[in-house]
Amino acid sequence: MAEHPVFDIVVLGGGSGGYATALRASELGMTVALIEAEKLGGTCLHWGCIPTKALLHAAELADGARESEKYGVRSTFEGIDIEKVNAYKDGVVGRLYKGLQGLVKAHGVTYVEGYGKLVGADVVEVDGQPYQGKHIVLATGSYSRSLPGLEIEGRVMTSDQALTLDRVPKSVVILGGGVIGSEFASVWKSFGADVTIIEALPNLVPNEDPAISKAFERAFRKRGIQFSTGVRFQGVTQDDDGVHVTLEDGKTFDAEIMLVAVGRGPRTDGLGYGEQGVTLDRGFVITNERLHTGVGNIYAVGDIVPGLQLAHRGFQQGIFVAEEIAGLAPAPIVESGIPRVTYSEPEVASVGLTEAKAKETYGDDAVQTLEYNLGGNGKSQILGTTGFVKLVRQKDGPVVGVHMIGARVGELIAEGQLVVNWEAYPEDVASLIHAHPTQNEALGEAFLALAGKPLHAHN
Repeated sequence: MAEHPVFDIVVLGGGSGGYATALRASELGMTVALIEAEKLGGTCLHWGCIPTKALLHAAELADGARESEKYGVRSTFEGIDIEKVNAYKDGVVGRLYKGLQGLVKAHGVTYVEGYGKLVGADVVEVDGQPYQGKHIVLATGSYSRSLPGLEIEGRVMTSDQALTLDRVPKSVVILGGGVIGSEFASVWKSFGADVTIIEALPNLVPNEDPAISKAFERAFRKRGIQFSTGVRFQGVTQDDDGVHVTLEDGKTFDAEIMLVAVGRGPRTDGLGYGEQGVTLDRGFVITNERLHTGVGNIYAVGDIVPGLQLAHRGFQQGIFVAEEIAGLAPAPIVESGIPRVTYSEPEVASVGLTEAKAKETYGDDAVQTLEYNLGGNGKSQILGTTGFVKLVRQKDGPVVGVHMIGARVGELIAEGQLVVNWEAYPEDVASLIHAHPTQNEALGEAFLALAGKPLHAHN
């Protein structure tokens, strides 16, 4: 075999996890090859976080135009120009994509376009060309899953096809009431579609604290978003009129299209992982807490590692692995300390443990919770949003969970994650000064109340 360069790290996959590994490793003086079959930036930039949030911003503007009368502003909502919405969305993605390509180039990373496959414990092959690495990082991400026997075709689509739709559907059935399903429901409702969500679990956003889920359902009901929970999907047929969806209890729903939003599966098939001895469980790559696979010098990051499938998790894991390989011995990432946001209207944001999880961890009597209603928050009144902040703490101990619902609360989770990850006590936060009038004050007030000195509590 002809001589080929040996890199310190070969990264397979250029999404949030892969490119973060590559950039951090090059900063630390290592040589890096970054291999990507599609577009640098991966799901998050091209098919996930960024384009969906652009749609959600357009949706917020549509609602603003519709509801402006109550603020004394006369405007009329004339409809959605989906071509322009898509052009705006693609413009945002395009600018970020260009910036990312520039970053990778500026860091001196060897960028390889092509479909890579693990062919040895230290070799990834792209179109017959071997790339050898003293360390290998697997970062091949995820794809939109379907259910067994449910074909994605025609009027039955995943978020991938939904993001490129050239029309606003008149009616939609959304299979799955988690983050992706709820965000699309929010967008389409704001754009003027009739929306019905089908969720097999008892609640929408089922991973959240039940108090948040219930408030979320109330808000969606108020917006006229229909939903069915607690009954599983049975089947769907489609014809020229639309889709016809049946649940296991015999209930049926008709709509123009069906969005399948049942989560994302790991992209590991046919990439040679199992053949090289990497442990897979239902397609996910199993690692230790230091993200090592147990084989040679092979690590894995992002959506292929079991846990929260979030861009910022993959990104942080990429930085962690680069520092681990460089011998900096970084502290392992605590999964529960990763903030989670659903960017619908209303937004949901949380970090740390739910009340139930905290009780399971510390015991029923060792947990204290507090809910602070946004009704007492000036800025929330100005924005016309309702919702609340729920804090979960160990009795006489630190705050272990922050859970919020309301407009824009995604922007407040930054303080929440500092509180949880720094194991702050309510008294620590209560003495910090929150600017007035901001929604952020709602957190300050919640901590004042939890510290036993409530001022603006309207509970």
